[in-house]
Amino acid sequence: MGRSRARAGWAARSVPPPGRMRHGGFCPPPYGRYRGRPGAGPLQGHGFAHYGRPVGPRVPTVLALLPLILIMAAPPLLFMGWATSGMIFPLLIFVSIAATGHRRRRMAAAQVPRVAARPVPPRAPQPPPWQVAKKRFDALRTHYAAYECDPMAVLRLPALCDVTVPSTARFVDAFAEAQALETDAPPPPEHARSFIAAVERADRAWRAAIDAAERIRLSNLTPEERGSVERIIKLLTTARDSDSEAERLAAYAKARSELSRLDRAGVIHLPKTAVAALDAESRGQLSA
Repeated sequence: MGRSRARAGWAARSVPPPGRMRHGGFCPPPYGRYRGRPGAGPLQGHGFAHYGRPVGPRVPTVLALLPLILIMAAPPLLFMGWATSGMIFPLLIFVSIAATGHRRRRMAAAQVPRVAARPVPPRAPQPPPWQVAKKRFDALRTHYAAYECDPMAVLRLPALCDVTVPSTARFVDAFAEAQALETDAPPPPEHARSFIAAVERADRAWRAAIDAAERIRLSNLTPEERGSVERIIKLLTTARDSDSEAERLAAYAKARSELSRLDRAGVIHLPKTAVAALDAESRGQLSA
C-alpha cells in the first residue's frame, strides 16, 4: 500500500508542467488541434497537428507553379499575337460575341414561362372513298344540267354541247360511263373502285371541255352567224330584265325565231332541256 502511494507521487513529480521541460528548458504548448479520433492523443490517429505550425488546406502544385508558367509562356504568346494579330483578334471578338449571345438566349429562355401544350381535338372520321366519289359526281351532274337548261350559257359556249368537238365527246363518254356505274347503296369493293375511277375521268374531262369551249366560243362561226348569236343573246337579256310583259314576250318571240333559223342551218343546236326552258319563259311566266 505504501509502496503504491510512493510510486504514484514520484510519477506525478516526474511530469513537467506545461511550458517547462524536465531540465529547466521551455517546451511550447501544442498549437492547433488534434485531427485524429475524438479523445486521441497527439501521437494517436491517422493525422495530428504539429507543434508550432497551423493546420489548413494545402495549395495544389499546379496553382503554385502557375505564375512561373505564365512568365515562361508570355514571350511566345506575345510573339504569336504579333505575328497573327490579324486573325486572332477578330476570332476572339467573334467568340466573345457568340458567347454573349448564347448567354443572353439562355437567360431569356429561363425567364420565359413554360406554357402547357393544348390538347389536340380528335379528327373527324373521313367518309369512305365511294361516298366522296358519289358526292363529286352529283356536283358534276348539277353543273352539267345547269348548263344544258340555260339557253344563254349554250349560246355563249356552243362547243360544250357539240359532240363533234373532241373534248366534248370525251366528256360525254366519261359521264355516261360514270352514270352507268352509279348506285344508291355502297357497291362491292371492285365495283366501287371502278366507279371512283370513272368519276375521276369524268371530272377531268368536264374541266378540259370547259377550257376548250371557252377558247373556241364563236370562233368557228361566220361573221353573219356570230352576229345572229349576239342578237339572240341581247334579246334574251332584254326579256329576262324587262318589267314589261309585252316587251318581254316580244323579245322571246324574236329570239326563238332566230334560234330556229340557226338550228335549221346547222349552226347551233340547243339541247332539249334548253329549248324547254325557253318555251316555259316565253309563255308569259315571270322570271324569279
